[in-house]
Amino acid sequence: MDTKELLKKVRKIEIKTRRLSDHVFGGEYHSTFKGRGMTFSEVRQYQFGDDVRNIDWNVTARYNEPFIKVFEEERELTMMLMADISGSEFFGTDSQFKNEIVTEIAATLAFSAMQNNDKIGLILFTDQIELFIPPKKGKSHVLRIIRELLEFKPQSKKTDVAMALKYLTNVMKKKAIVFVLSDFITDGYKDTLKIVSGKHDVTGIRVYDRREEEIPNLGMVQMQDKETGELLLVNTASKGVRNSYYSYHREKVAYFQEAFLKSGAGALSCRVDESYVKKLLGYFKRRG
Repeated sequence: MDTKELLKKVRKIEIKTRRLSDHVFGGEYHSTFKGRGMTFSEVRQYQFGDDVRNIDWNVTARYNEPFIKVFEEERELTMMLMADISGSEFFGTDSQFKNEIVTEIAATLAFSAMQNNDKIGLILFTDQIELFIPPKKGKSHVLRIIRELLEFKPQSKKTDVAMALKYLTNVMKKKAIVFVLSDFITDGYKDTLKIVSGKHDVTGIRVYDRREEEIPNLGMVQMQDKETGELLLVNTASKGVRNSYYSYHREKVAYFQEAFLKSGAGALSCRVDESYVKKLLGYFKRRG
């Protein structure tokens, strides 16, 4: 992708996702993810209905009339986006690949965080950490994150969610809002997720294609494993082969749901041909 084409793509995603975050998600994001607590703002004269526990007795004594302390929510938070960029993300049978939807969801979340003056960081992972961008504020920083999501070329094609979560705990010492975006066609991350969820506010977003759920009967078909590159000749006419694949896929989905549920983390699934807007909005409303 040349620079001109890349900038055009970034701009297209910015326009689409910025509109969503401004008009749809901004308020929902704010009410879903609360700040660290309350910080002192000012004192003002007592009004009927104010909490008497907030009376500032020093100022009250000085002016011989009641004044109260006013507190504001301490809002600044840090969002970490963790995107799986392994080989299986470059799959799609409908209008978009999974990695394109991952980029749009990540951009929408990033602009929502930016609107609330929060910091945003990015981890791109396969079975190794491909890229880490420390959390920062501002539009130019968000646009850099989108650029990396669009054009970054990973070293590996495999996936290791547990490794990525362990890395997160090493680089993020303070509590963060964490979104893990992947197809989660893997396992072995349940125990690590439980530890990470005890410290951070974690949500897993499973992005998948409907064609991954089951293999259609197409006779003998040559297939390639996107993560290993291995070419296989598969007899899709065999009911046993189709059932085995279906069971394998269902196992991975069940593992994802159970791992996130039991660890106290949030989880949602978005199919590439469905509206991720409705899914995200529904999730924020349930959480809020």
